Amino acid sequence: MATPTRLIDKALASAAAVPSSRRNSARVALINVKDSARIVLSECFRQFGIGTVLMTECAADRLKKEKFEACVLRLDEIAEVIMESARTSRSNSRMVIYGLGGSAQEAMRFSKYGINAIFNEPLERPAALKLVRATQTLVLHEFRRYVRIPVMTEIALTTIENRRLTATSHELSAGGMSMRSEEDISTGTAVEISFALLTLPRIWVRGTVSWRKPDKTFGVRFDPQDERRARIKEWIEAYLEN
Repeated sequence: MATPTRLIDKALASAAAVPSSRRNSARVALINVKDSARIVLSECFRQFGIGTVLMTECAADRLKKEKFEACVLRLDEIAEVIMESARTSRSNSRMVIYGLGGSAQEAMRFSKYGINAIFNEPLERPAALKLVRATQTLVLHEFRRYVRIPVMTEIALTTIENRRLTATSHELSAGGMSMRSEEDISTGTAVEISFALLTLPRIWVRGTVSWRKPDKTFGVRFDPQDERRARIKEWIEAYLEN
């Protein structure tokens, strides 16, 4: 029986079969990434026809001048300068941003820049491939009818009993949001949530906890009668059109 690593290797090797019309149709900037991580990330993105460009200097300047569909950068002391450059540029303001290293809580200090997902360190190829597979449609602009945008930001929740808790978002759609919290909350709980995203000022919307998993992730389905939900839908449409 083939081992998981061998199966991943076989899948990566199949990248050569990607049609040339699709190969490298999108580019991901790998910013200040170590060579070992660069090899893994390049192979994972290549499987989906996505090219990678290594940047070791002047990354902030390049992101103001060159168009990229996404970037991977280490969440260190210079990350904020680079993300600020990307988000304020005309061509990369809506690019997918992957963080490298750090926990979800550590990433919250960059939440105003809308980090979409995080590659954990040490970087392991199966986990990296899984994350790329989950987000590659957003990078390639191949959207499902009901698109879910991976994005990390802090969520404030208030129950009808006035209990308050915080969570970290995973994915956002026009109909709801998935998130994770260390605090317990039951399925069926009515909540009002608030959050802010990039160009979307802080918004409040009612919803109901529709599912919960043992890993402390859960989903909130927005109340279809809450007119404030329209602002989220408009933001998603603008994000995808850019």
